[in-house]
Amino acid sequence: MKQIDRLRSLGLFDARVPRYTSYPTAPVFSPEVGAAHQVKALAALNPDEPVSVYLHIPFCERLCWFCACRTQGTKTLSPVESYIGTLEQELALLKDTLPAGLRMGRMHWGGGTPTILPPHLIHRLAQAVRAVIPPTEDHEFSVEIDPTMVDPDKIAALAQEGMNRASIGIQDFDPKVQQAIGRIQPFDVTRACVEDLRAAGVHSLNADLVYGLPHQDIARMDDTISKVLELEPDRLALFGYAHVPWVSKRQQLIDEEALPKEVERYELAKLAAQRFKDAGFDAIGIDHFARSGDTLARAARTGHLRRNFQGYTDDTCPTLIGLGASSISRLPSGYVQNAPATAAYIQRIESGTLAGSRGHVMTEEDLLRARVIEMLMCDFRINRPALRQVFGDTSNIVDPLIAQVATRFSDYVELSENYLDISRAGRPLTRIIASWFDAHVPDGVKYSQAS
Repeated sequence: MKQIDRLRSLGLFDARVPRYTSYPTAPVFSPEVGAAHQVKALAALNPDEPVSVYLHIPFCERLCWFCACRTQGTKTLSPVESYIGTLEQELALLKDTLPAGLRMGRMHWGGGTPTILPPHLIHRLAQAVRAVIPPTEDHEFSVEIDPTMVDPDKIAALAQEGMNRASIGIQDFDPKVQQAIGRIQPFDVTRACVEDLRAAGVHSLNADLVYGLPHQDIARMDDTISKVLELEPDRLALFGYAHVPWVSKRQQLIDEEALPKEVERYELAKLAAQRFKDAGFDAIGIDHFARSGDTLARAARTGHLRRNFQGYTDDTCPTLIGLGASSISRLPSGYVQNAPATAAYIQRIESGTLAGSRGHVMTEEDLLRARVIEMLMCDFRINRPALRQVFGDTSNIVDPLIAQVATRFSDYVELSENYLDISRAGRPLTRIIASWFDAHVPDGVKYSQAS
């Protein structure tokens, strides 16, 4: 209990801080940075540097209660097909903006439920993207898969279009937990999906799990992990449930009394991490795991791990182009987010302009702080010589903050001439430590809890 009490005193169980999939975080974005900046930044891209593409499909046949993503329900394909038409219009606008010769190193389809698309729409959309931004020879194409909304024909269509990585949403296999979060997904359905993906030649499989869900306990979590390991994934993501009903109204359907308490959440995360380690997975950052031969694990070992809106990645493309409603582009000059509401996004595209509605232009200090936070989130270390090599003298900004962190978290960090290292015992505090280097803390924004 001494360890728990010390972590509690440092804010682990009550602090609400960003997950730092970007810096600054999206609540900081301003409407003053919109489509005009988006056009200028896209036109200025270096065609010799491949880009990543993220494509958002906001539709779901069922709306899971725990989810806080930008999604909307539909029982018919009519709005989905119409949305694909709007994406094609956005791609046409993009074609008129991008420099000639630009190529795509990565593409990821997220949602919502990308696998709501039938095969003919999968082919249509993938080919429309490639017609505007052709892929590189070592191109990677990943898709978020809902096992209850996919079949062999859809998987075959995705594989034919080049999908070589898949991410399966699981969350939890226990029926009582699934009932409590509005997501019924039997294990045999998920296993059949995995078998179909492997048969289609998909060489990398990720599974997403969530801890802190209603009715989860050690026994239920342990059973879910055993079932997940039977599927033999290559990567795992273990996210703490973010209960933010003020952001996602559907979370009001979740019984707060059934949520695990603070220390119970912490123990669930510890159990899962130990089970994954025992099964031969390397821990990656604060919440990912990968087999040692996986490219994500190699990136972590060699200092090339990065963090973006999908979590941890080995993607080296400096630019991310977001397509679709609510998508965020990471550009050399900063961030631009498309209009979050699907109707507003469609209206902007149909008016003949790109859909950027808010964003942030990075200053040199923003770039420095972003790199410091990424170092902490990926490597649990601030490497001062590496910072100086890129940014020059950083002592007036970084050094005072490092000194404050070293004092405040003295039991869990080690300070030397060139490095600030977070100890293994202190890694649950990583998001809190990273927040000390955040200069953009908007008033009134409540982030998810740190544990």
